[in-house]
Amino acid sequence: MTSTSKADLIQEAARLLRAGRLVAFPTETVYGLGAHALDAAAVRRIYEAKGRPSTSPLIVHVADVASARALAAEWPASAQKLADAFWPGPLTIVVKKISAVPDEVTAGLDTVGLRVPAHPVALELLRAAGIPVAAPSANRFTQLSPTRAEHVREGLGDAVDLILDGGPCEVGIESTVVSVDSGKPVLLRPGMISRARLEEVVGLVEVAGDAIEGDAHAAPGMHRKHYSPRTPLRIGVPETFDCAYLWHSSARVTAHARRLPTDPEGYAVGLYDALHELDRTRAQVIYVEPTPSGAAWDAVVDRLTRAQSA
Repeated sequence: MTSTSKADLIQEAARLLRAGRLVAFPTETVYGLGAHALDAAAVRRIYEAKGRPSTSPLIVHVADVASARALAAEWPASAQKLADAFWPGPLTIVVKKISAVPDEVTAGLDTVGLRVPAHPVALELLRAAGIPVAAPSANRFTQLSPTRAEHVREGLGDAVDLILDGGPCEVGIESTVVSVDSGKPVLLRPGMISRARLEEVVGLVEVAGDAIEGDAHAAPGMHRKHYSPRTPLRIGVPETFDCAYLWHSSARVTAHARRLPTDPEGYAVGLYDALHELDRTRAQVIYVEPTPSGAAWDAVVDRLTRAQSA
């Protein structure tokens, strides 16, 4: 795609967003399904396209810190410290919202998750649109998040008005989510910005407990089942050769296998792409070799645990 055609596509995507339509776009984490965050009808289209329950709030993407602060009823010092340290980047900060942010975005809660993404296409789109964009991952609810444009096409098809192809995502799993609305930072969803890195900036960070099914969740990604391929997924050693296998160290041979790097960052980058690939094999089950233990693997372990079949 030439620079001219890319610019034209971004302008068209911006026009569609302002008109209340749905646009899928790349971020450094995963591809998002975007709609005008202050247009309640447009936001409802996200829920319809994804089959997402109204109890799961959306993250609002903005072009800069000033745009984030404009949506916040309160902006604590800890929010500013986190923004200074990690934005643009894979961190969502949850704060009290202003009344202009519709309840459809926040699952009826008085807080909103805000993020400045670190992908050039996402930032160009946000600047061109001139509006805040609510954008969960661009996939059907509970299914695998997309890290390539083709994953969006496979999962959502004609439900999206336009897909901006920005190549593969560089982080590979969803953003870290931390709430600062209660006066003390609380980690709601782990990501590749670790709890330890957050604590270097704002001091002690508590960890939220499990969300109650049926209630509004403080952040996306807190449902027990999430990030799942269509093929049943199990963590452990294969019991059958009629399977697909995701591994990072053992030299196993099965009909379909995908090896990932041994470091948590590299593993995260390739995780969803590998699971999309193995899901297409139509194996009876996908086995995932247990990952190493340790805080650096917390985000990966969270995604795989929620992806497991019951």
